[in-house]
Amino acid sequence: MAKSTDPAHHLALTAARVVEETRGSDIVVLDLRKLTDVFDYFVIASGSSRRQMHAMADEVKHTVRRELADEPRGVQGYDDSHWIVMDYGDVVVHLFDAESRAYWDLENLWADASRVAIPAAGVTAG
Repeated sequence: MAKSTDPAHHLALTAARVVEETRGSDIVVLDLRKLTDVFDYFVIASGSSRRQMHAMADEVKHTVRRELADEPRGVQGYDDSHWIVMDYGDVVVHLFDAESRAYWDLENLWADASRVAIPAAGVTAG
């Protein structure tokens, strides 16, 4: 697959890959560029426990730092672990427990956003 020229797209797919590798579930990448100027992509996923959500958030942070030399501008919800938000500027990673994901229902709130295909495991994201 050709390397993406859009850094935000590449970051979103990198985060999605890492979440998948750390056993996150129901992973969705939304392209919000036609809907808002505030951010370009949401990465949304569920974790089954506080420990798993911490592992996902920690690994996203480490991998994005190592592979893309980027740092989150802010991280919220890490201590409570019901909804961890990692703000990378153009990309926002949302990690939910099942109850919080159903309650906030971001996929429905942003239903007009395009869904981005996530490459299969083992395939290099573009």
